[in-house]
Amino acid sequence: MPTATTAWTPRGYDDLQTIVPTCQQQDFSIGSQKLSKAIVLQKTIDYIQFLHKEKKKQEEEVSTLRKDVMALKIMKVNYEQIVKAHQDNPHEGEDQVSDQVKFNVFQGIMDALFQSFNASISMASFQELSACVFSWIEEHCKPQTLREIVIGVLHQLKNQLY
Repeated sequence: MPTATTAWTPRGYDDLQTIVPTCQQQDFSIGSQKLSKAIVLQKTIDYIQFLHKEKKKQEEEVSTLRKDVMALKIMKVNYEQIVKAHQDNPHEGEDQVSDQVKFNVFQGIMDALFQSFNASISMASFQELSACVFSWIEEHCKPQTLREIVIGVLHQLKNQLY
């Protein structure tokens, strides 16, 4: 390694040219001429900066992946607890709601939403459709509005069943 009192040898620049990929991509108009020391150093600096950026991207990706792994571990623990609860109480699900009743609830909710959607939406142009959809969502999909729809559907189904 050169010190303050020693100078770089031409061999050092040759090594940089072989190590740094952008130094190997010579312009064909130059032919077989060697790159100047200044160009070799500039390309080396550029390559080091590129490597630093790549390293930062990879570190960010690793961080994101670690967070994803942590979230998946938490989900796994939660699912294991659910499985254990079902194994501990195998008869717990016997009084569950039938699939038909679930479907009827879902259908009632969707019918109510579609009726309001159909009454609120204009399809004159895509732009108008988009604007109407956003307005409809903001107005008709508020938690309180959805709650009222669900309660209404459940009351209606209750009256049909009993």
